[in-house]
Amino acid sequence: MNPTRKRRLAIVVSVVVAAVVAVGLIVFALQRNMNYLFTPSQVQEGQATQYPTFRLGGMVKAGSIQRAADSLKVSFIVVDDAGAMPVEYTGILPDLFRDNQSVIATGRMDSGRFIASEVLAKHDENYMPKELKDAMAKAHENRKIDDKAMKDPQP
Repeated sequence: MNPTRKRRLAIVVSVVVAAVVAVGLIVFALQRNMNYLFTPSQVQEGQATQYPTFRLGGMVKAGSIQRAADSLKVSFIVVDDAGAMPVEYTGILPDLFRDNQSVIATGRMDSGRFIASEVLAKHDENYMPKELKDAMAKAHENRKIDDKAMKDPQP
C-alpha cells in the first residue's frame, strides 16, 4: 500500500473512532440526565429499581403530611389507585402543596422510602400532567383515567 493510501486510511479510521467516541459520550450523558416518572404502584412492583434517580408522581394522601418542628424536613405519603409510597423532603415546598393534590417528586429510594430532592405541585384540582396521566394509565391498564382531568378548567 502506498503512503498516500495509508495516510487516507489513517484519517478515515481516526474520524470514525472519534465519531464513535463522541456518540458514546453523548448517549452516556443523556442517560445520566434522564428522569423517568413512576407511580407508587410501579415503584412497589420493582420497575424503578434500575434507576438511581427517578420521579415519583401521584396524590398526597390526606392527613399524611408531617413537618419537623426544628427543620424544613417534611414527610408525606404519595398514593395512586393501587399503591402508596412514603416520601421525605428537606426544603421549602411549593405554595400549592397540600393534602389530596397531585405532586411529582424527583429523588431516589432509600430503605423503602423515597428521598426527594425536588417537589413540584400541580396548579389546580382539574389538571393532571400528561406524563403522570400516562404513567398512571400504564400502571392500571384495566382502569381508564378520566380524560377531562387533562383539560384545563373553564373559569
